[in-house]
Amino acid sequence: MKITKLETFLVKPRWLFLKIHTDEGLVGLGEPILEGRALTCAQAVAELEPYLLGQDPTRVIHHWQAMYRHAFYRGGPILTSALSGVEQALWDLTGKYYGQPVYKLFGGPTRERIRVYAHAGGNPETIRQLAARGFNAFKTGVFGGRPARIVETKGFIDRAVANFAALREAAGPEIDIAIDFHGAIPPQTSKVLIKALEPFQPMFIEEPVQCQNVDVLADLARSTHLPIAAGERVFTKWGFRELLEKRAVSILQPDLCHAGGIHEVHIIAGMAEAYYAAVAPHNPLGPISLAACLQLDATIPNFLAQEQVSLGEGYLKQPFVIKDGCIDLPTGPGLGIELDEEALADKIGHEWTNPQSYHPDDGSVVDW
Repeated sequence: MKITKLETFLVKPRWLFLKIHTDEGLVGLGEPILEGRALTCAQAVAELEPYLLGQDPTRVIHHWQAMYRHAFYRGGPILTSALSGVEQALWDLTGKYYGQPVYKLFGGPTRERIRVYAHAGGNPETIRQLAARGFNAFKTGVFGGRPARIVETKGFIDRAVANFAALREAAGPEIDIAIDFHGAIPPQTSKVLIKALEPFQPMFIEEPVQCQNVDVLADLARSTHLPIAAGERVFTKWGFRELLEKRAVSILQPDLCHAGGIHEVHIIAGMAEAYYAAVAPHNPLGPISLAACLQLDATIPNFLAQEQVSLGEGYLKQPFVIKDGCIDLPTGPGLGIELDEEALADKIGHEWTNPQSYHPDDGSVVDW
């Protein structure tokens, strides 16, 4: 089996899908996307195509090493996202070629079902509705009424905590709710807000500060009994090493579309296991990304929960189904999914860009 063509196409609302074609008719699927940089990622994939044409797609790890290491300038969000999507598609082809799910190629599953969580926003009614659909874990953000200042008022803290308290009341004590600071709460305020949230026991605090600020993350982790999570903006095993060595997080959140793909995140999970850390893969992307995550989740013993925003309705011939907060292990070969080309027809193309916001106090740039 040889690779004959790489094909990328924009898919609403903000995704980039990849098809790797072969001379035996098998097609591998991947999602080589960085949010807001879809066209740049598509070009990066195109620059990998000359190396891949004519290659045996089942030599996945060899190709990853070649594409990563033959570049004098390595890594970074764009190049690693392009590589991640290509790697997903290579595993999809390998599984299809051998007639096995990807997780079987990694030694078989460590669990029978995969727990997933949904985004709740700041609305208690959203939690009630999603719980009725079968979800039992959620994530929200910080709702303080405006973008955070460097040093925040008691009013901002009180509003943010009151919003989380309302979600907790709607969910009850047996449902998990994580809270994502998005790295947008300054370190001068993060510790205060974490302390105020402690009575409501969030499942974890995500990116309480920018993930590059590893020493401050470590300080926050030591100052609270709540788990600290980060990793969506960290790439490859080399990027995650410092987070673990400094005990800056106890929950890693690598994104399989950014961090290097399925095998690379499998390595990262093994590193995390050595530090008694859990893995909750980041995924605010499409159903191909989710399918890749589920294959990885099935294989690692220190899996916590899987983020998702689309179960594939309108994109996959057989969307994923939630039951008791979980998705059953996919059983099909490769990533276990098939695109619904007819349903996709009206979703091709988008012009999604990163949001641009400015602080109401003085018009200064606000972090997304």
